Amino acid sequence: MNAVKSVTNKRNEGDSVQTAVLGVSGYSGAELARLLLHHPRLKNTPPVFLGRPVAEGAAAKEELLTALHPQLRDGNGSAGLKIEPFSWELLKERGVKVLFLATPHEQSRAYAPLALEHGIKVIDLSGAWRLEAAENRAVYKFEDDGTEVAKATQAKAVYGSPELHREEIRNAELVANPGCYATSVILALKPLTEAGWADTERGIVCDAKSGVSGAGKAPTAKTHFMYAADNLSAYGVFGHRHTGELLEQLALNSDEIVFQPHLLPIPRGILSTIYVSLKETKTAAEIADLYTKFYAGSPMVRLFGAGNLPQIQYVVRTNYCDIGFELDKSGRRLILVSCLDNLLKGASGQAVQNLNLICGWGESEGLE
Repeated sequence: MNAVKSVTNKRNEGDSVQTAVLGVSGYSGAELARLLLHHPRLKNTPPVFLGRPVAEGAAAKEELLTALHPQLRDGNGSAGLKIEPFSWELLKERGVKVLFLATPHEQSRAYAPLALEHGIKVIDLSGAWRLEAAENRAVYKFEDDGTEVAKATQAKAVYGSPELHREEIRNAELVANPGCYATSVILALKPLTEAGWADTERGIVCDAKSGVSGAGKAPTAKTHFMYAADNLSAYGVFGHRHTGELLEQLALNSDEIVFQPHLLPIPRGILSTIYVSLKETKTAAEIADLYTKFYAGSPMVRLFGAGNLPQIQYVVRTNYCDIGFELDKSGRRLILVSCLDNLLKGASGQAVQNLNLICGWGESEGLE
């Protein structure tokens, strides 16, 4: 327990923390490794990179990080870093305080409770612990759902949106990093729904489009170049797993919002166009003022003026979420446009934001 508490204490300028990453092979894992290796607080404390545990009776195998991700080679010693077989003994030996899980949902369900037992804080990039309501978690079909261990672990999880839950994240043992689509939609809508300005009875429509990397590194028929290139396709109609995050974080029910994702023929980036009716007539200045006040002190949200809409090209390879809007002449119909990089603000970059909050560092350190 002392190891957990020590991470939450306010740190001095030169302080660091030992991190570990399980699941470095994927797109988000590679970006997370890059960010941590170049984080100003972690220059002399590289992460412990973890691979699969060694099977009983098998010989341990180690792989160089840069053999898997040559783009991470630099002059600061990254060429010598290894991906080591996972074991709790290794994490204890290296003094790991924060474990990033860039793993499939089921694997995160297994590892997070054990990490907490070992006094290690967890930042989980999967959907394993994002959802509080059982009816929303049902889309994942978790085999352990409802068990005492799962309920106890879920009770410790904090939804890892820094802009919404900054103070809770600072003291969290388990941070459930939000989904990429969910981040783009929630950040765009939260000021309106919290203020009660959105006419939810008329319904909110979220039309979101993501680059192919959002589907993960494992190839499928629909992420194959011959399918995705020169194409635009809808998927997950009335059933995408990020919908539950929207309902819970925006305090909406399923009759009040429709979320429809699409696959874009680009490597990375998300653009969400959101259609909202307002309860009362508003001016563009009032909308702008609402968002400016809501996101004051949120360095990773960039607000565009009325009629100046974000584009994916502005956010790719950054950790920003850009939000713009257009209000019609009646002052009652509003279109929001939200853009982010699904691998950064939608995954690894947001995870590093959460690390910064846990460690008492500046929220945007290592990300601007």
